[in-house]
Amino acid sequence: MDQALAETLTRWRRHLHAHPELSKQEAETAAFVQARLAELGVSFEAGIGGHGVVATISRGRSNRSVGLRADMDALPITETTGLPHASTNPGVMHACGHDGHTASLLGAAALLMRDESWTGTVHLVFQPAEEGAGGALAMLADGLFDRFPMERIFGFHNWPGLDAGTVAVHDGPVMAGGARIEIRVRGHAGHAALPHLARDPMLASAHLLVALQSVVSRSLDPLDCGVLSICTMEAGRAANQIPEEAVMRGTMRALRTEVMDQLEEGIRRVSAGTATMFGMTAEVAIQRGVMVTSNTSQEASLAAEAAAGAGLPVRRDLPPTMGSEDFGWFSQQRPSAYVWIGNGVSGPGHELHNPGYDFNDAILPAAASYLAGVAKRALGD
Repeated sequence: MDQALAETLTRWRRHLHAHPELSKQEAETAAFVQARLAELGVSFEAGIGGHGVVATISRGRSNRSVGLRADMDALPITETTGLPHASTNPGVMHACGHDGHTASLLGAAALLMRDESWTGTVHLVFQPAEEGAGGALAMLADGLFDRFPMERIFGFHNWPGLDAGTVAVHDGPVMAGGARIEIRVRGHAGHAALPHLARDPMLASAHLLVALQSVVSRSLDPLDCGVLSICTMEAGRAANQIPEEAVMRGTMRALRTEVMDQLEEGIRRVSAGTATMFGMTAEVAIQRGVMVTSNTSQEASLAAEAAAGAGLPVRRDLPPTMGSEDFGWFSQQRPSAYVWIGNGVSGPGHELHNPGYDFNDAILPAAASYLAGVAKRALGD
């Protein structure tokens, strides 16, 4: 990549960083993407699954097709970097690097437009609402793969702590499937001084909180990975009243869909049993927000070859993470590979979703070159 394009991508990335928008609110971000695509001479359709944008580049007569995806939304976090390009939207920041992902995909578009060595069709998917707001599902419901046929789809996430520009390619699971949990334990309200006339949901919930930890330790195969975390508990307002109900909320994660099923069954079973033990009821709601993101074998090989072909270091030895990615919905429907690209060594306080985080502009050429390279390699495979 020439210096002029690298500087342009840095300017675009910093503009996006300074103007972050939350999930389902990415109107200005989408407009910025459309304006840059128009400047590059790339055709596109907007309003896909909300504020999603899909651009299309075709060459020659080949009927082969491939998709490249980047996410666009930001997080409800107050930035503390103090950088000149820091967020100008109070309480909102690009703390996960989606600004860099978007700029990198625009860079791939620029590289593909300049390169006449390939034939086929590349669809560039700029996805909204990745941060737990169902953006991938919304695009699928809007006919993404029907309207923009893709044999395969590829994506990436920047990865702090991994050497800058290094591409990590996994065989199989990359990121966990995730679900949000809500458990309502219903008892009988009463005076705190007369507990025998009430049914205390706080006591039942305290026992349930401990009992739920047995779901992972005693229901799953020790060789399987699973996480079950209860993160909030809400009950009552008066210090002298036993409340009517207590509400617990949390998350569960796993690297296989079958394990997600086991976790859900265990949560429902333990909740019902604990509530019955205390003479109460438990209403369990589990919403699976994202599926497991898993690489298919051939696409993982293509990704590694494309990274090496772009002159980037490749790692095949990193374990998956229990973090989740909306890309999992795409990988359930098409052969795919999702890689990590090192953001460089990260000190304390500069991790993903941290108020001190910033995307490393130095890896923009690497990320854009990888995306363009994997698309060309997939079309020629």
